Amino acid sequence: MARLTRAQQQERTRAAVLTAARQEFAERGYADAKIDRIAERAELTRGAVYSNFPSKRALYLAVLVAAIEQPSPAGAPATTGAAEAPGQATAPDAARAPATSGEPPHSSIATRPGAPGEPPSTGTATNLGTSGEPPHPGTATRPGTSSEPPHPGTATRPGASGGPSLPDAGAGLGAFARVWLERLPLTGDTPAGGKLQARSLAGVFDDEPGRTALGQVARLEALLLGLALEAGLPRHERRVRLAELALTLLNGAGHLAETAPGYGDPFDVVRACRHLAGLDLADTWDPPYLPFVTPARSVADPWEPPAETPDLISRRPAELGADGVIAVLGAARLEAAEEAVRAARPGDRITVAVVTGDPAEIGRLVRLKVGDLASCLRHVFAPDAWPGLQLVIDEDAAVASAAGIPHAGDTTEGAVRVRDGRIVARAVGRGAAHAATTAGGRTGSVPGHAERDA
Repeated sequence: MARLTRAQQQERTRAAVLTAARQEFAERGYADAKIDRIAERAELTRGAVYSNFPSKRALYLAVLVAAIEQPSPAGAPATTGAAEAPGQATAPDAARAPATSGEPPHSSIATRPGAPGEPPSTGTATNLGTSGEPPHPGTATRPGTSSEPPHPGTATRPGASGGPSLPDAGAGLGAFARVWLERLPLTGDTPAGGKLQARSLAGVFDDEPGRTALGQVARLEALLLGLALEAGLPRHERRVRLAELALTLLNGAGHLAETAPGYGDPFDVVRACRHLAGLDLADTWDPPYLPFVTPARSVADPWEPPAETPDLISRRPAELGADGVIAVLGAARLEAAEEAVRAARPGDRITVAVVTGDPAEIGRLVRLKVGDLASCLRHVFAPDAWPGLQLVIDEDAAVASAAGIPHAGDTTEGAVRVRDGRIVARAVGRGAAHAATTAGGRTGSVPGHAERDA
């Protein structure tokens, strides 16, 4: 047999550790899992485990990230995150696999017979999406998706520039909730296996940096969902507070599923999310500090971005060379991403590069949460409604370095405006994303949805 290269050997060791860790966490849960047992399962030494993952928390997060980013090997338990294309799940383990973990193409707003955008009545199997019924073709059509009319009775609003109909916020939230809730454990799951299936972080982050990062990534999740719900609306109609409310309800349902199995009905949660859109939340974007932000400095520096940086939202290579804004934000300052989004000009490419002093734990946390939510968005919304920004994890601060943002860490706020392959403006400190985005001209369009201002 050919001798493995060092890189191949390291990859094989890492895969063995992840497989063993997945089994350990599924059987014993995060708190009771032991690195020694994981090493024994993998037939490795304790040192070999720690050479790949610096802590149990880093290893647990790696298992969860793998569950949403990689298909499961044949015969692997559902907690690995295996997914089947719509209508293909037949075996019990396949049926319980969350639809958000794979990469099937966009399937429009999923509906079933009955009330538009709502699930079947209570009493149907509580694992949403396992009935085997495909979504109605053409539901909630958009340009470039389907020419068929929406499902009869589906609430719609006019599309951009008089184009095909878009789903209203209620239909979009209902469909998003259905996909999100498929992670909930089933009645026969063990407590530990159910928590792994639900991607539970209960008891994982009890320190201040972790709690701060969790709060900030929750703000970022709400922004991404809010932007998807805003697609086709006038740019002044913000939906981020609605997204925050829906995610609060969904996360609460997930917590109850862990701590009080059998409580509540996920179909009721879906209906509640759908009707949240009827609330008047008086949502506006007008932070009081923005008028006092120091303007960006004009510069003329070369822009040489690192290659092969994946975008967590589209799962394609990020287009870092395009004209637009690169916002370098620490994990404790992710909420500043909206500064760039709201100030963007038509045609701007907005990229958020997340930096942290702890890529193994905090970096993986951001990658897990954003990747998970983005996967739900890809299952529900057509590509033209995906959030019009890119998000990359800048683990080695290569993007920050190329942008001239020194000493990048969890509290970093820095941004540059790129034009014709050069950095033409740079800002560092509070409000940097806003300063760089507004440098040198008129603003006022959410990237990816410039047609709203037409």
